[in-house]
Amino acid sequence: MSQLLERFIRYAKVNTRSDAASTTVPTTEGQIALARIIEKELKEIGLSEIYYNEENGFLTAVLPATTNREVATIGFISHLDTADYNAENIEPQVFQNYDGKDVVLNESLGIVLEVKEFPNLKDYVGETLITTDGTTLLGADDKAGIVEILDAVEYFLAHPEVEHGEVRIAFGPDEEIGRGADRFDVANFPAKFAYTVDSGRVGLLEYETFNASQAVIKIEGTSVHPGTAYGTMVNANKLGQVIDAQLPQDEVPEKTREYEGFYLLTNFVGSIDHAELTYIIRDHDKEIFQQRKQNLLDIVAELNASLDKERITIELTDQYYNMKEIIEKDMTPVNLAVAAMKNLGIEPKIQPFRGGTDGSKISYLGLPTPNLFTGGENFHGQYEFITLEAMEKAAKTIAEIVKENVR
Repeated sequence: MSQLLERFIRYAKVNTRSDAASTTVPTTEGQIALARIIEKELKEIGLSEIYYNEENGFLTAVLPATTNREVATIGFISHLDTADYNAENIEPQVFQNYDGKDVVLNESLGIVLEVKEFPNLKDYVGETLITTDGTTLLGADDKAGIVEILDAVEYFLAHPEVEHGEVRIAFGPDEEIGRGADRFDVANFPAKFAYTVDSGRVGLLEYETFNASQAVIKIEGTSVHPGTAYGTMVNANKLGQVIDAQLPQDEVPEKTREYEGFYLLTNFVGSIDHAELTYIIRDHDKEIFQQRKQNLLDIVAELNASLDKERITIELTDQYYNMKEIIEKDMTPVNLAVAAMKNLGIEPKIQPFRGGTDGSKISYLGLPTPNLFTGGENFHGQYEFITLEAMEKAAKTIAEIVKENVR
């Protein structure tokens, strides 16, 4: 078994699922446990300035430069946590020389990774396929990113004759719940630009993300006995339905793609006397993003005006912004990644990311940070998979970016 594969399987088995209900940093002990495992290995392989910051949960280290020329310091960042899906007792399965057919993940439970449902499996014939056992996620998002960064770093340590600039690496917590990057210490990570290694299929490169906001709407109703409710009852649940009905019904995730934004009702709980709706609002275009927020505010204001008193409140919280506005000021990191992939015979696939990454926030903290592929697919669930060959391509791309930076 290759060191890359062995390390990935070992890290995948550590339960690092983050917890949105927790107030600790990181939100779960498993993330600390993995950070400490990696910290020990960073010392063993010989990196410099290794530091685990207990206040923000980030583990950082430095690969010193081997060139006397002045070149940009580059950073590479991946996250320790996994998504909100079962991560207890992860047992990765390895299928050598995958034959392109359906993969039985769990025979006793009848769980099968089917080609008809996931036709991209055909792209990996002959490769070493790594899957779940059907009961957990795999954790390639983002443990693949971690091991790929480490593999690239170890390449340079094993080949000191290869000229390169300083490289900084960081592994942080709670990306999946949108908290980790808020605490990232940019001042003590002095790179000119960085990359999150956190995307999917081989070749993906993203420097456009959504602008994102969350809206929490609270509705005060009046509950009385239905037999005497005439002219008195105000049903908070019904008012919530009215709000949702006034939003564009085609501007939802299941009906939008590419650059199309949306409203998503993520939670609706209530009774006659009180209801609460939570929406997320997304758009790549900043102006349209602002219009979407204003639209929701106007709907609430107009409905309040039709009632006997102000019964509805709305709280909008911006979550992150489109990092394109930062990165397009200097496209060096994008151009460098494109050149590196082409050098390796990998076709770059630049496309907007319909979500956010840690790089969305880190870019606005002052460190431009586009997103590189890990090679994984079907993240956040039981059908997640990756191949050893895809991880090797990601590691080589990271190394090639570092080499290209001094050419």
